[in-house]
Amino acid sequence: MPDSLITFFVAITVLTMTPGLDTMIILRNTIRGGVKDGIVSSIGICSGLFIHAFLSAVGISAILLYSSTAFTTLKVIGACYLIWLGFINLKSFWYSSKQRKVETSKETFHFIRSFREGFMSNVLNPKTIVFYMAFLPQFISPESSALVQSMILAAFHFIIAMIWQGFLIYTICSANVFITKESVRKTLDLISGLIMMAFGVKLFMSDK
Repeated sequence: MPDSLITFFVAITVLTMTPGLDTMIILRNTIRGGVKDGIVSSIGICSGLFIHAFLSAVGISAILLYSSTAFTTLKVIGACYLIWLGFINLKSFWYSSKQRKVETSKETFHFIRSFREGFMSNVLNPKTIVFYMAFLPQFISPESSALVQSMILAAFHFIIAMIWQGFLIYTICSANVFITKESVRKTLDLISGLIMMAFGVKLFMSDK
């Protein structure tokens, strides 16, 4: 079991540190609302892991994986959500500097919004379901409850992901003076918006 856990930790750490949608959500929301926005978004993202672990343990993931209709439906919903988040960033990019300043002064941190964006981006990602369905069972012992073991492994993943994303948030906030420049923020809005929409289109076009 210790050897299996080491393998799990190594694999999950590499997966967590690989740039992807989670990284973009953290970047986008930390720039938008600072440390609180980034941390709560991270909690939302990592909380979604327990949903995937639960689905994998009870076999619902198998239904989604092998039912083309269910999988396609989830994929389309997730893709539309990502495209919508990207659209919001592109909309901000097109605002004039004066309008942007007014909007920024009015925008405040909203716990529910930040948590929801992180949580939904993770839960609606069918690739995460496929990963948990294929990866997690390799570390589940048939002698104990699959659900309990899945939740424990998801908890380990939660901790690793929070540490890594916390480091990303710290790094982003350390560059606060640079990032808060109007030209830089607008450029980041454009880049992150295009990448988010690209993720959505790629997800929509993918077969699995």
